Amino acid sequence: MGAKSLVKLLLIGSGGREHALAWKLKQSPLLEKLYCAPGNAGIAEVAECVELNVADHAAVARFCKANGIDLVVVGPEVPLVAGIADDLEAQGIKVFGPSRAASRLEGSKGFTKDLCARNGIPTASYQRFDDAEDAKAYLKGQRFPVVIKEDGLAAGKGVTIAETIEQAHHAIDESLTGPFAEIVIEEFLQGEEASFFALVDGDKALPLATAQDHKRVFDGDQGPNTGGMGAYSPAPIVTDEIAARVMSVIIEPTVKAMRKMGTPFKGVLYAGLMIENRAPKLIEYNVRFGDPECQVLMLGLKSDLVPLLLATCDGTLKEQKPEWHDDAALCVVMAAKGYPGKYEKGSEISGLDAAGADPDVEIFHAGTKRDGKRILADGGRVLGVTARGATVAEAQERAYAAVDKIDWPGGFCRRDIGWRAIGSN
Repeated sequence: MGAKSLVKLLLIGSGGREHALAWKLKQSPLLEKLYCAPGNAGIAEVAECVELNVADHAAVARFCKANGIDLVVVGPEVPLVAGIADDLEAQGIKVFGPSRAASRLEGSKGFTKDLCARNGIPTASYQRFDDAEDAKAYLKGQRFPVVIKEDGLAAGKGVTIAETIEQAHHAIDESLTGPFAEIVIEEFLQGEEASFFALVDGDKALPLATAQDHKRVFDGDQGPNTGGMGAYSPAPIVTDEIAARVMSVIIEPTVKAMRKMGTPFKGVLYAGLMIENRAPKLIEYNVRFGDPECQVLMLGLKSDLVPLLLATCDGTLKEQKPEWHDDAALCVVMAAKGYPGKYEKGSEISGLDAAGADPDVEIFHAGTKRDGKRILADGGRVLGVTARGATVAEAQERAYAAVDKIDWPGGFCRRDIGWRAIGSN
């Protein structure tokens, strides 16, 4: 399908990432119709939400055929690792997102570490284990802290930074007696983290913007890890020189290796990086846009998203040159009190219209549902209050001004999103 004809799209997912994608897709002059399954209260304002069991790939295929869907855009990682792209493409339906085999870059930490080792891609030194006693014996010769990762999807968790041998033993026992049959133990990397995104059409990789997110739940990077409490873009630490190095020593060798294995990668490749002394190392890959990184990327993208997604599927990325706004974007996640532990659903959120009145602010829904005219919290991370500004500091000021207009006693947020970038200005 050429990018000139109007397209009908089905977006799969229900979080803040999907609301940001829906918001951006809705602006395309090439869009005829946008569906989302299952969506949320915010997505329902820009797309037609449909009740579909996305784990039932045959049901998704039937919906696509019945509604003349030209492209399925898969937001979350779980359907990709489960092979939704393979099953839909077998029915002649075009999908933005990698195959089951290519999704192993996120679905298996061990697979990715082995690929890095074989292809000279800079990453932390590591070993894989499926036996607890072998893993504990290996620790005797290691410097602490060490990082212990469960080999599989763990919803942004499943990683332990063990400061002591006792913590490491506990993490090994917990992981290998749980749902995971294998772990990776790797060296602890020092430096500053950043997120790097590239579209990949199986052959060519096209770099997008960079971002930094805040994983810890409380100000000052304190408390337990979460799925992400906020993000900003671009990441000041990723200079043009470092970005070029990431492409040449991390992204492009990965794309080449996947193609050589007969499992070419098509979709968005999200590299979590650790940067020290201007030298980037790969922490891990994700095979989808990040959340909340997607929110700041979509605000920063000046170009139409639809041709970029189609070119990724069609193998024509070399013809694309996306344009970006010159300014910065910052997202503050508002979460339900108690998150990432136990939290209550159903509390009412008001003030959203006033908060989103600034043309430089967009409020993306992550975990909401509509009850008549009321918007209710329906998840752990609930809103992504996102703003643009000439600098990260200005974007931060606008985002928090919007946060302060939202009346939600059942929620909370960090008040220091972007502190690294603002501190370095």
